[in-house]
Amino acid sequence: MNKLLIKDNKDSFFFKAIDEAYIYMPTIKNILFQNNIPKEFIYLAMVESHFSVLTHSNKEAVGIWQFTPETATDYNLKINRYIDERQDIVKSTQAAADFLNKLHIKFGKWYLAIIAYNCGAGRLSEAIYKAKSDKLAILLDENNSYIPKESKRYLRKIIAYTLLGNNELFLLNKEYDHFLNIVNTYSMSTVSLPAGESLQRVSQIINMPLDKLKSLNKHLKYGFTPPNLKRYNIYIPYAKLAEFKQKYFETLAHSSYKVHVVKKGDNLKMLSRKYNVSYISLVTFNKLVSPKLNLEQELLIPIK
Repeated sequence: MNKLLIKDNKDSFFFKAIDEAYIYMPTIKNILFQNNIPKEFIYLAMVESHFSVLTHSNKEAVGIWQFTPETATDYNLKINRYIDERQDIVKSTQAAADFLNKLHIKFGKWYLAIIAYNCGAGRLSEAIYKAKSDKLAILLDENNSYIPKESKRYLRKIIAYTLLGNNELFLLNKEYDHFLNIVNTYSMSTVSLPAGESLQRVSQIINMPLDKLKSLNKHLKYGFTPPNLKRYNIYIPYAKLAEFKQKYFETLAHSSYKVHVVKKGDNLKMLSRKYNVSYISLVTFNKLVSPKLNLEQELLIPIK
């Protein structure tokens, strides 16, 4: 096993990744379980992104499961001005489960689904045709290049992390024994909010640091729910659910933003007066490089 994977300190890649995602790992495991995906596939996400929802690749892949815009569209993950659901822990994991089940149905073996997830179904089909076999030992043969070297390393890393994650003595020695029972805990809850509701207000209501709440909701680009949808889900720690239900109330006065669709005759000065918002606020918040507006253009209006 690669010595880098079992480096004898808590700064190793393995433990950094666990610490990064500890709060939502139970959610990931539960979704995989509900979709009949082997529990070991959680380490596919570790290899893909280090469990960081902020991970971007040079192929425009985003999130812990590294979906490209095209694949995200295929699995109903929305990407627009307000949200990027590739960074939504729950929705992206469900999409990954659907994708992996599709690959498993196509190739018939889970290790082939892993390889296809990395190099693509077409590339794997071509490799199987050239090798005249779908056996792992043949596909991984170092004397042949049926599949890319990257895919060979990819599969071996997943296996290595699986062995570490299931090694009770190893985790006990590193004081990570709580990781063994992580699948039996509930860490995140889903709550529905009205349009334009801010994470800042929710964090104050449930007495939770704003940066911690944002870390669970990186799919919200602006820190508030999409103002063009009636309702939208966010995630809070399970331990805060009872407090949320007791204290949260909806009020239009607390909706932080609304959307204005530009009509004929609209201009920034007029909109500034109409909504009692400064001209500079409209320009900077909407990242406008020109004061000229286009018909049907959407502008975000901060509501005082």
